[in-house]
Amino acid sequence: MTSSTFDKGLIVSFGEMLIDFVPTESGVSLSESQGFLKSPGGAPANVAIAVSRLGGRAAFVGKLGDDEFGHMLAGILRKNGVADQGINFDKGARTALAFVTLRSDGEREFMFYRNPSADMLLRPDELNLELIRSAKVFHYGSISLITEPCRSAHMKAMEVAKEAGALLSYDPNLREPLWPSSEEARTQIMSIWDKADVIKVSDVELEFLTGNKTIDDETAMSLWHPNLKLLLVTLGEKGCRYYTKGFHGSVETFHVDAVDTTGAGDSFVGALLNQIVDDQSVFEEEERLRIVLRFANACGAITTTKKGAIPALPSDCEALSFLKGQVEA
Repeated sequence: MTSSTFDKGLIVSFGEMLIDFVPTESGVSLSESQGFLKSPGGAPANVAIAVSRLGGRAAFVGKLGDDEFGHMLAGILRKNGVADQGINFDKGARTALAFVTLRSDGEREFMFYRNPSADMLLRPDELNLELIRSAKVFHYGSISLITEPCRSAHMKAMEVAKEAGALLSYDPNLREPLWPSSEEARTQIMSIWDKADVIKVSDVELEFLTGNKTIDDETAMSLWHPNLKLLLVTLGEKGCRYYTKGFHGSVETFHVDAVDTTGAGDSFVGALLNQIVDDQSVFEEEERLRIVLRFANACGAITTTKKGAIPALPSDCEALSFLKGQVEA
């Protein structure tokens, strides 16, 4: 870690890390696939690695199985420069697995193995509170809200980070098959909505949470709350929309040959958080926010061009080179 990296504000990511098994061929069902590539994943972990790869300072808080996969994942975080003082290991439960179907358009479907997996068993008393208090940004999803004791650990970590002055960043990262019902998912995702300073939802999540199929400003603003600094709606190949207290608009994305969309949203979030961790004045300055979002869109687009999430997350140099190529093109 360079001294310039050490000077940066710490982004702590809370939640699940797991192994995605990605089929070696696109456009086939799980039963038809001849083979799978083992790919580390889990949205909060992806965000932490995205931040680190872009030159930021990141830590991960969560629980892994005390098994070969769990230690492999902890090693991947360390290898990618993510601080691991917030990781716990569970001797009784396995590391979570997900089998991912890649459709021919690069979109995904999931089948999860977690009953229960180690990430669900993180307890409040296992949290590294010192690490959480040192966060300038505390980022989380909603999968950690599904079951106890992890839900209580999530609530405690969020409360401690907020009290210590961290910016709270929330990407619900809806995975409907993991919830007992759609209603429960909606209720729990919204139960912590008004705590966050920055929220990013996809167009699919926006429709799910509002019940409105029309993706427009009015629908998005129905999710606004008074303490929010930035609401983002990602639209896949159509870019993203942004909403602040003073202005709103949209930023187009970049057209690439998408192979696998896994991790694209996490890459976008990591890039955004890395740009705002030490300078939140972008929430008041639209032109600067647009530049930040263009960079985040570029990182998201690059991530879709390779299979798997973590291997596809770009470095700062790759993202800048990609943007330079777009300008020249």
